[in-house]
Amino acid sequence: MIRTDFPYPVEVTGNLFIPLPDGTRLAAKLWRPAGQGAHPVILEYLPYRKHDGTRGRDQGMHMYLAGHGYACLRVDIRGTGESEGVLHDEYSPQEQEDGCDLIAWIAQQAWCDGQVAMIGISWGGFNGLQIAARQPPALKTVIAVGFTDDRYATDVHYIGGCLSKDNMDWSGTMVAGMDLPPDPALHGDRWREIWQQRIEANRPWGLTWLAHQRRDDYWRQGSVCEDFSAIKIPVYAVSGWADNYSEAVPRLLAGMTAPCRGLVGPWAHSFPQDVTVGPAIGWLQEVIRWCDHWLKGGDTGIMDEPKLRVWMQDSVPPKTCYDHRPGRWVGESEWPSARITPRRYFLAGRSLASEPQPGTAQIRSPLWVGIAAGEVGRYGADADWPPDQREDDGGSLVWLSEPLTERLEILGAPRLTLRVASDKPLALVAVRLNDVAPDGASTRVTLGLMNLTHWQGHDRPQALAPGEPITVEVELDDIAHAFAPGHRIGLALSSSYWPIAWPSPELAVLTIDTGAATLTLPVRPPRPEDATLRPFDPPESAPEVPMVDYPVAATSPRRITRDLLSGRITVDFPRWTYDHEFTDIGIRQASDGFARHTITEGQPLSAEMSTHYRVTQTRADGTFTHESTSRMTCDHENFHVQAEIILTENGAEIFRRTWQEAIPRDHI
Repeated sequence: MIRTDFPYPVEVTGNLFIPLPDGTRLAAKLWRPAGQGAHPVILEYLPYRKHDGTRGRDQGMHMYLAGHGYACLRVDIRGTGESEGVLHDEYSPQEQEDGCDLIAWIAQQAWCDGQVAMIGISWGGFNGLQIAARQPPALKTVIAVGFTDDRYATDVHYIGGCLSKDNMDWSGTMVAGMDLPPDPALHGDRWREIWQQRIEANRPWGLTWLAHQRRDDYWRQGSVCEDFSAIKIPVYAVSGWADNYSEAVPRLLAGMTAPCRGLVGPWAHSFPQDVTVGPAIGWLQEVIRWCDHWLKGGDTGIMDEPKLRVWMQDSVPPKTCYDHRPGRWVGESEWPSARITPRRYFLAGRSLASEPQPGTAQIRSPLWVGIAAGEVGRYGADADWPPDQREDDGGSLVWLSEPLTERLEILGAPRLTLRVASDKPLALVAVRLNDVAPDGASTRVTLGLMNLTHWQGHDRPQALAPGEPITVEVELDDIAHAFAPGHRIGLALSSSYWPIAWPSPELAVLTIDTGAATLTLPVRPPRPEDATLRPFDPPESAPEVPMVDYPVAATSPRRITRDLLSGRITVDFPRWTYDHEFTDIGIRQASDGFARHTITEGQPLSAEMSTHYRVTQTRADGTFTHESTSRMTCDHENFHVQAEIILTENGAEIFRRTWQEAIPRDHI
């Protein structure tokens, strides 16, 4: 529902510049209740170009919150959008220091009552928590959506110590957005000087991320899980089961000592009022309830509700796209919850049994295992979800329970303890928990990956001794799922999972001591109080700014192709394909991109990933185009990365730069 009537009339300042101590100015857009009064401020601090990037959704959210009595600031991070300076990497100490200085400046403004809240999804959720850990005095609460507390374990770079397909993919995305020009309507003649600084500084960040393949100090910086006690203000932690950041919510609730509430819906990587996977909720009303409690002393009842509230998902047939997940809201008053009980299953032959049984099993998975994985970081688009798992099961070890006689609900992180030996010094294991229907259809419930060289810790990998068994625990992503009566619990284990995880340099044979293996499921018993949970309001927002969306088709749509003669497999993911115009500022922007992953069966060193982006901005003073490509291959010892950026102005090339680097493999 679009709201236009609010308790407070709203005054909008389209752009203001905020000075930092070193003279750099950050660009901001301000919505505030009209008049001279002072109000608490809600800050969103992002690199995604508030003027011509997130402009549409910014208005819908911040106008709504301002209409309910809050001043709202959407600020571009240093070196992005209309802010001055340069940005060299994500979540840097400089970004966090600027955030603290920004909050101090806000607290001194006449329209601020001295209190600041931070809100944000993804990057804005990350840096809200990182800045909270620095304890700026005026910051009173953080609302983090789709975030992580651990930059190594739960982001787009590494999964269980395995190199994620999204590492260089996300790098290509950031390269494509970092050197778009500022608007001379806001900067005057200085816009070209600011732009030139950015152009010179733009570099594939993936080169830095790839140089840190273990959990070292680079990743510890900005990972608030290093010291949860540093966050002394209340946090509202939110995510969705279809978002690869969902497991950060229960971790944060378990680790924080300050007041905290958690909410996990069925959603993909989105705010809960504007979702591709329903049901949506009145999220902005929840934000107001939270802020009214912590910033205005209002009796909203939000802190009387369960500490963790989640959408318990029902069984569904496997599909590559869902617009709605059936289920119900449930709550836990504490987390970890003493109500959650571990249920152990043992690997007996090819069955999940209640008692252990001696035995061994071996697997050397074909490299096509994983093409039924779907995306990792999902946005709810077509073909983001994993299809029927029976194809990947064909190259995996699979254990099935007996058909369930009653409904079984789980909430939390399933775990598989393994005694495993590899015949190669480098190897990985992928573990899938599946829901197998009576007709055999297999829906993936959750996933866990483990680089076996990290069995003693992600910060101290070591080569495996071939043939020597090790004991590892593979933690699968947290989930809330209800297995239906008559369904079977399926456990699938493979030694490859491409393209989600970059393959080990040699095909390894894994030998599993099945008698020593244990699958532990976090079983949630019924809770009658769930039926009386306060229902969420229907979704609302303010009108967005005027925007025209032009029809556009992806250059490389979501598809998988297999050459049966050569064994070559290609997996394509479309990226950021749009063409829209902000008519109120006269800027039209179009983007087309894709990430491509190729491999030849039986040849792990044939693995290759590439990205291509083309972004064009058209405005009154000209047309500006960014085109960039990247390509990563490997041999036994190194990853090889090639990248290129080309910029044009009115069709004429004005800048070109290439990179070609070899980065040693570090136990991957």
